[in-house]
Amino acid sequence: MAEVGEVTEGCRLPVLRRNQDNEDEWPLAEILSVKDISGRKLFYVHYIDFNKRLDEWVTHDRLDLKKIQFPKKEAKTPTKNGLPGSRPSSPEREVKRKVEVVSPATPVPASTETTQASVFPQNGSARRAVAAQPGRKRKSNCLGTDEDSQDSSDGIPSAPRMTGSLVSDRSHDDIITRMKNIECIELGRHRLKPWYFSPYPQELTTLPVLYLCEFCLKYVKSLKCLQRHLTKCDLRHPPGNEIYRKGTISFFEIDGRKNKSYSQNLCLLAKCFLDHKTLYYDTDPFLFYVMTEYDCKGFHIVGYFSKEKESTEDYNVACILTLPPYQRRGYGKLLIEFSYELSKVEGKTGTPEKPLSDLGLLSYRSYWSQTILEILMNLKSENGERPQITINEISEITSIKKEDVISTLQYLNLINYYKGQYILTLSEDIVDGHERAMLKRILRIDSKCLHFTPKDWSKRGKW
Repeated sequence: MAEVGEVTEGCRLPVLRRNQDNEDEWPLAEILSVKDISGRKLFYVHYIDFNKRLDEWVTHDRLDLKKIQFPKKEAKTPTKNGLPGSRPSSPEREVKRKVEVVSPATPVPASTETTQASVFPQNGSARRAVAAQPGRKRKSNCLGTDEDSQDSSDGIPSAPRMTGSLVSDRSHDDIITRMKNIECIELGRHRLKPWYFSPYPQELTTLPVLYLCEFCLKYVKSLKCLQRHLTKCDLRHPPGNEIYRKGTISFFEIDGRKNKSYSQNLCLLAKCFLDHKTLYYDTDPFLFYVMTEYDCKGFHIVGYFSKEKESTEDYNVACILTLPPYQRRGYGKLLIEFSYELSKVEGKTGTPEKPLSDLGLLSYRSYWSQTILEILMNLKSENGERPQITINEISEITSIKKEDVISTLQYLNLINYYKGQYILTLSEDIVDGHERAMLKRILRIDSKCLHFTPKDWSKRGKW
């Protein structure tokens, strides 16, 4: 058995941790750093195949030294041609397929002719089916997915675009940035435990608590400094224009050029909870939409999303975050819905910048699924004929990009290609699950409460 002194950075071994069910388990972990405090060794571990937000400092008694794996010397490998992080080509696919909604009573033909299409519900109780017009050629890989890849049903490219205020950049993923550097953040009445590294000034990373003004997001080193700052800070809401208010929920539009200090502080805070992004300080090309909750003390930040003033790739969101105290309460989906509501006013379709975080991906999948199912289930027949709708029409109604519409249908396993037609089958399980989900979705955006005028940033020089 190895000694504690032999455990170094790069070693792998089982480490004791408590899971969600409050049970002990011994997952394999990698030692990222070792430090000595008053003669007591602490080890910073990353649990293999677990999210980095679970990384933590542990003592030696939680290490299984019997199964330690020492790091191997890496052999030098030749550099491959091509730029790191380059994106595989993804040509624009024009999807203009006519689809029909078939009622359960519609007879399903059993013909074997290639021009006919059939719908075979898996559980024998199809509620609705949507069929594409025959005679269309099927574009190769247009609807194909790979469930094991991040590219799968979400339409997420394997490598991100390398621009923006917060973008993925794994080439700088060194040991320092892999470790959480802030112990705790006090923001208003909440204390937050950061999940990831954020480049706050070095002298603040050794403090037990980092204090932030919840209105201007200025960071200070002590409670006394914060109290002194609050006597001078006049803000009781984010800077910028309030463009939406309903009940206690408000949205503020903030220009990254006009309110640079606030925008940079917001990015620093967001980086504590976004692992797949790298921080840049050039906030000029971005707009920030901050969602707040109002009470007698002011407008308290709940979450935000940012977007480029000019996006050549139809991105309507660059970064999106709901702060941990407000998660699992419907606010994330409200942020997403608001981003698409802005796209509707702009007369555009939009998509979030990739890659999404694990939590962001779950929220978007859920939003896309509910929105598209709502459209399909509300289709009504006219003149006794089966109602029809195209993929383009779904995209125009919802402002969801066509690729995201198709990938969502694929993710829900609703779409099939059979004898020259695309068939969508909504089973009873899908419909019942959707209806239950919509009953829980209390928070919705009311377009009547939105006061927003799109700007043409192409005519404004450098913003």
